[in-house]
Amino acid sequence: VMGAFLAQLYDDLPPPPAVLVSHDPPDAALLAEALSIKAGRKVEIHRPQRGEKRGVVEHAETNAREALERRMAEGSAQEALLQGVARLFDLPAAPERIEVYDNSHTMGTNAYGVMIAAGPSGWLKSAYRKFSIKGPITPGDDFAMMREVFERRFGRALKEDPTRDSGTWPDLVLIDGGAGQLSAAREIMAELGADDIPMVAVAKGPDRDAGREWFHQTGREPIQLPPRDPVLYYLQRLRDEAHRFAITTHRAGRSKALVKSELDEIPGVGSAIKRRLLNHFGSARGV
Repeated sequence: VMGAFLAQLYDDLPPPPAVLVSHDPPDAALLAEALSIKAGRKVEIHRPQRGEKRGVVEHAETNAREALERRMAEGSAQEALLQGVARLFDLPAAPERIEVYDNSHTMGTNAYGVMIAAGPSGWLKSAYRKFSIKGPITPGDDFAMMREVFERRFGRALKEDPTRDSGTWPDLVLIDGGAGQLSAAREIMAELGADDIPMVAVAKGPDRDAGREWFHQTGREPIQLPPRDPVLYYLQRLRDEAHRFAITTHRAGRSKALVKSELDEIPGVGSAIKRRLLNHFGSARGV
């Protein structure tokens, strides 16, 4: 397997000077010679037994094993995962709609909150929402951002669908943070009159390690899941998708603000010249 993999991999990629492997391919010498010919220089295939290079290989093995387990967990039936979420957080039934909230900003500027949603059919991309934070935000004041996002999201929902018949209300809300963030979120939801929605805060573990997250829920002790639990992988994917959406939304807003603030304020530069400048230099930063 290792020999076949290396031959296929370096059919498309330029071979490096040294290839470290966890298992010796039986045709290692022939393979190294072929890779050397392709690279135009000597290529060695080596299985380290000790030291720093052995540690690198062990780290790669761990990453590969965990990636495979994660992929296999993703193949589990979505309904089974949602049933697992319901059992974990003591929900009355498997959630039809999970909403996850995150935010991103640069020292309080270009602040955005986002919401992603998922259900039995997977990601509900049409339900994703971006919230450009309007109020002044003190750097690091994530509570103020969360308040504005929740007030806008659920304030509108209460006006448009007070009976909750449209299927657009969440059965579970996930937020990034610990007990403090959960308490603040519950307070905001109570003020809005929507504090009956189950809510869980996901706090990163020691050294922000994935797999060691703590899950906080009102009235219950914080819990952790076994490192390779499929439900844990699912919850991590939900959180990571919200984080990805927050980062891309923030970057897009920051780029837009950069173009506006730096180019639109130059006297005599209209939209046509600005377009030509951007096409030539590639970005506002380049201009």
